[in-house]
Amino acid sequence: MADQLKPSEANSSPLTPLGFLERAATVYGNCPSVVYNETVYTWSETHRRCLKLASALSSIGISRGDVVSVVAPNIPAMYEMHFGVPMTGAILNTINIRLDLRTISVLLRHSEAKLVFVDFEYRSLIEQAVAGLGQRKKPVLVIIGDEEDKGSGAGDGVSYLTYECLVERGDPSFRWVRPETEWAPMILNYTSGTTSAPKGVVHCHRGIYIITVDSLLNWSVQRQPVYLWTLPMFHANGWSYPWGIAALGGTNICLRKFDAGTIYGAIAKHRVTHMCGAPVVLNMLANAPDVVRKPLPHVVHIMTAGAPPPAAVLFRTEALGFSVSHGYGLTETAGLTVSCAWKGEWNRFPASERARLKSRQGVRTLCMAEVDVIDGETGASVKRDGETLGEIVLRGGCIMLGYLKDLESTRKAMRNGWFYSGDVGVMHPDGYIEIKDRSKDVIITGGENMSSVEVESVLYQHPAVNEAGVVARPDEFWGESPCAFLSLKEEFRRTEKMPTEKEIIDFCRERLPRYTVPKTVIFVPELPKTSTGKIQKFILRDMAKKLGSSSSQKLASRM
Repeated sequence: MADQLKPSEANSSPLTPLGFLERAATVYGNCPSVVYNETVYTWSETHRRCLKLASALSSIGISRGDVVSVVAPNIPAMYEMHFGVPMTGAILNTINIRLDLRTISVLLRHSEAKLVFVDFEYRSLIEQAVAGLGQRKKPVLVIIGDEEDKGSGAGDGVSYLTYECLVERGDPSFRWVRPETEWAPMILNYTSGTTSAPKGVVHCHRGIYIITVDSLLNWSVQRQPVYLWTLPMFHANGWSYPWGIAALGGTNICLRKFDAGTIYGAIAKHRVTHMCGAPVVLNMLANAPDVVRKPLPHVVHIMTAGAPPPAAVLFRTEALGFSVSHGYGLTETAGLTVSCAWKGEWNRFPASERARLKSRQGVRTLCMAEVDVIDGETGASVKRDGETLGEIVLRGGCIMLGYLKDLESTRKAMRNGWFYSGDVGVMHPDGYIEIKDRSKDVIITGGENMSSVEVESVLYQHPAVNEAGVVARPDEFWGESPCAFLSLKEEFRRTEKMPTEKEIIDFCRERLPRYTVPKTVIFVPELPKTSTGKIQKFILRDMAKKLGSSSSQKLASRM
């Protein structure tokens, strides 16, 4: 019988998340889709605008396989491009708005972008980046939100249109371009730069569909959530939630910029139910002054990822009434593929223990086939003892197709049937994974491997510490020694409350094995971070290296 039953056109339609928008317009047509300041769109309107955008792009020559880049914050146009661009068959490339001129020029050249959408705030930067592309054909620029530009123009060899003008040109009855195969490229994302060498990650329609559905199931998101965009959409496409919120007919609350006061205000005004962000966002909420914090009108669900969240930060955030979930993923997985699935019996534990358990990355999500921690030399699974270090590896349908124009890096990352994450972790006896470090961030002191994350977790317990980053510093005797960079909470800066270096080191000595205690403490106003709150360890390592050997220098430095 199996030989007679085969795939057909009826059961082999390519998977793509783009169809979620059409369904949202049918089911939730009159419900709010996007809210930005005083602008409110419904799902019918968003569907219509995305079709018009796709139609207009097609009319100016954007087609299958072309790369369309965008440099913009979390505004309605950014949301619409997650549907409108791939509806032409083109590949969407969202670029980090915090990148410098040189890096953006490199990315545009590498991706061979045919068109670039740019928010008016970044127009000058992108015009310079495009002008720096040399003799190659320059992409068309589409300016978003600049009221002075109502049409099109050209200058310095760069032609441009305006976003609303382009959308108005489009046909709302446009038949969007469905992928010929679900393996067709849909997304190009460049890695965040925490290791200083971004690579172009390519994802297909199938992978984005799978991670979108998986993310909704994993977080148990109900119909019509109110989602606050505190996570940049340019970062791994907002962990797939642009498509996910459409699937559930939710409301996207867009923010161009935000701080703790803006977040608390938006929660109260819009009755926000869900939001995402790196641990730095949790830190922002937990450490906000009393005059900024507002009582939550209801439980607000936060998904955090991007860096291991310190248990102390989780504890403080949940004490305010937020319900925090913790996940793990990479640009190469298009979203979160490991989550700290909560067990009911853990609710009986003290709050501090619950926070410690929740700080672990967890187990594979439903749509991820396998996740393991393996020994780098033997390829065998490490012991489930919560102590033996290994590399986290994954396999499943949302793993990237590969790195653009970089077969060597693709082969290195995807081998033996696994994607090698580069993250170092342990497997606990209960089957839950916990990240201990990036492979580049493991500190080897006196021949012993130590985790910078564990030291950071202890530092976050100190009442004065706002941010902590621990890296290796050259050491004449030990080879490397831990060096801690700290920013302090506002009330502890340059006051009699400000801790000394010795106090920080003594605090660590009471809570850590002696060889892992920082030998150097550097106070800084702010730690260098990516746009999503990941501490840029490569910058800290360079700073520590410039200090010279810790054996020949003074113990610590003050701000």
